[in-house]
Amino acid sequence: MKKHIYILTGLLLVSGTMLAQKGNLKRAHKLFEMKAYAQAAEIYETKDRSKVVLQNLADSYYFNSNIEKAITAYKELFSKYEDSLDNDLRFRYAQALKGVKNYKEADIQLSTYYGEEIDTDAFIELNKKTTPHIFDLKVLDNVNSSNDFGLSFYDDNKVTFASARNNENPTYSWNNLPYLDLYSATLTTDGKLENITSFSDEVNSNSHESNATFSKDGKTMYFNRTNSSRVKVDGERIAHIKIFKAEFIDGEWDNVKELPFNSKSYSTEHPSLSKDGKILYFASDMPGTLGGFDIFKVSINDDGTYGEPENLGNKINTPQREQFPFISDLDVLYFSSLGHQGYGGLDVFRSNSVNGSFDKPVNLGSSINSSLDDFAYVVKENNDKGYMSSNRTGYDRLYTFSREENILTKYMVEGLVQDKNSKVLLPESLVTLFDDSGNVLQDSIVGDKADYLFKIEPNKKYKIRGTRKAYIPQDVEFSTDSNGKVHHNIYLSLESFADAEERVKENEKGDVQVELDKIYFDFDKSNIREDAAITLNVLVDLMKKYPSMEVEVSAHTDARGSDQYNLDLSKRRAASTLEHLVSQGIERDRLKSIGYGEMQPLNKCTEEGICEDEEYDINRRCEFTILN
Repeated sequence: MKKHIYILTGLLLVSGTMLAQKGNLKRAHKLFEMKAYAQAAEIYETKDRSKVVLQNLADSYYFNSNIEKAITAYKELFSKYEDSLDNDLRFRYAQALKGVKNYKEADIQLSTYYGEEIDTDAFIELNKKTTPHIFDLKVLDNVNSSNDFGLSFYDDNKVTFASARNNENPTYSWNNLPYLDLYSATLTTDGKLENITSFSDEVNSNSHESNATFSKDGKTMYFNRTNSSRVKVDGERIAHIKIFKAEFIDGEWDNVKELPFNSKSYSTEHPSLSKDGKILYFASDMPGTLGGFDIFKVSINDDGTYGEPENLGNKINTPQREQFPFISDLDVLYFSSLGHQGYGGLDVFRSNSVNGSFDKPVNLGSSINSSLDDFAYVVKENNDKGYMSSNRTGYDRLYTFSREENILTKYMVEGLVQDKNSKVLLPESLVTLFDDSGNVLQDSIVGDKADYLFKIEPNKKYKIRGTRKAYIPQDVEFSTDSNGKVHHNIYLSLESFADAEERVKENEKGDVQVELDKIYFDFDKSNIREDAAITLNVLVDLMKKYPSMEVEVSAHTDARGSDQYNLDLSKRRAASTLEHLVSQGIERDRLKSIGYGEMQPLNKCTEEGICEDEEYDINRRCEFTILN
């Protein structure tokens, strides 16, 4: 009997243990789903190393920046289950490896992930010569608690930042730290923060608040606030983040409202306001993103309404995360990215605004970016000083920096403009610099020395073009990427149309003209005859050969008849000739027609009755003068 009881009790104990283990695993999955990664990892560590357990354990450590333990779990996961794993896990494994600067192993994983060879060491060597600034970075020792980040400029001597320093706040299950609040502080002349004060309860709620940005007059603030409730998205319960607007009224922040393009289905976060207050930049995982989070912009209308959010496109955004945009007073976009090549984790990048769009981002380099997350970069361009945040010490901390130009990146293109055949210099030529999308970046009319110089940037492709009246333009493409050079010296050798084409001649007045057989019109008519059309086709072919060529079509009469009649007739004939050229495919804006009547004779036959017919015929003509 006792034996039976013992056996039964044993079975009950075993079953109870199994139930407890199963329940604990269920709880771990629930915690993981709720992004309570610290607690989830504690339970997963006690469980059998199944695929799901290892995967969630590794991700729990990764998302909580516990990199060493993440690598251990990922390594075991890939050694057992590599063939059946999602590719995003490989990317996170690679990022964890980069977090401890194990670039060799990280590149193996990234090369498989991207399907192309990745060489981080080569990137680092190149970036030393291509990043535009060198930074002197220092931690803000007088301000940091265990978790401070996202400093923003408020007005001339005030800033704001987010902090988990309020221990009376509820604890955030993700990292077991208090919920974030927004704080203001005074910025001293030596770059330290004093008079740190929490924002009022109108701004700071029972949830997270962070990442504030302010209008130029300091009366409007946009900031993040996390939803107090979670919604289930793709199997995960997520508390989305929204952007709110507050107004400074009678000395208090009030009238707090969420923006109309927020949603319960996705997050909008990290607002940054343009200098003129007309564009708000932010990060979001809303529909239309290329990856986890993308950088967007939205117009702020004069009446306070908002336009439609616009994705900044694939030059800025990648299939991974782009977050923490900051738009400087010079319209330079700074942001953090996990997808562009970098040192590990989020790196800070910059992109210049060119003709309304942003160019290829440039990594800001190893003097500011670490192998972990670097983000929330802000700068005052006029004095080259700013702030950023990083978790390189294990927690989010605030850093101050000054910057100076990287002497290794004296990127420039210079040269001369000369005649291709005679080699003489060509002053007053136009030299134009284009980006790889055809946008004009800079242009210059060269002086007496016919020389030009443009400052350029690393990791870019360019085109330089030389143009001059009556010359064939010359285009030269070059790059400052890994296949290019820092300093380019490009001689632009332009060939004149007169040297290139037998039919092009310079007359005694210095005009460059296309010489065609004489064009005949019927008496008192302006329509193009069949024989004239055949002659004009020679000009059509020439203008199609040189798409930059612009031509003035001029018509002249002899002196017989009244001045006004001849002037009107010549105008009609010039216009008719122009229309024929357009009908043959020449763009109208490359042509100009003008009728001179009898005002420009080629001989002494300036009056009726003083010359023979054949002498008057010399003055009845069409001329084709090259304008450009």
